[in-house]
Amino acid sequence: MIEGMEHLPTTEAAVIALRAIAAEYGREIEVTHDVGADQTSRRSAAGVGVTTDPDGSLPHEAFVEFGGSPRVSVRLFPEDDAMVTVEGVECPDIPRDDVPAFLRSVFGGLAHVTARRFPPGYRLIVPLPGDRAHKELIPTIFLTPWLSSRVR
Repeated sequence: MIEGMEHLPTTEAAVIALRAIAAEYGREIEVTHDVGADQTSRRSAAGVGVTTDPDGSLPHEAFVEFGGSPRVSVRLFPEDDAMVTVEGVECPDIPRDDVPAFLRSVFGGLAHVTARRFPPGYRLIVPLPGDRAHKELIPTIFLTPWLSSRVR
């Protein structure tokens, strides 16, 4: 773990951290919880009426939507990862502990878009602590006004 980052051991701990970020940036937040193997998105193989994992635990997944611009949503998975969607651009496989830093970069104005002339293309770049960055390809049709305003 990188110094200064908190460990988020559970989905609920991550939701609490995301509520704090929403308050910090004056954003509305809406949270939907899915609990049980029969409710979570990655447990499609769970039998009918089966709610626990083989170890007896209840998997917990949450979907978080933030109000305002840019449009941001977060799906927190029980497997310690998340998918963050920024203006329709899906950023999968974000470690749960990196989600608060990811959101602070987006809401704080550090996230940007790079453009390439040949072959033409755009990438969303979200800086993370420790000289890391998450990079995601943006199809040209998904270039929203917010993303266009961040092109460097």
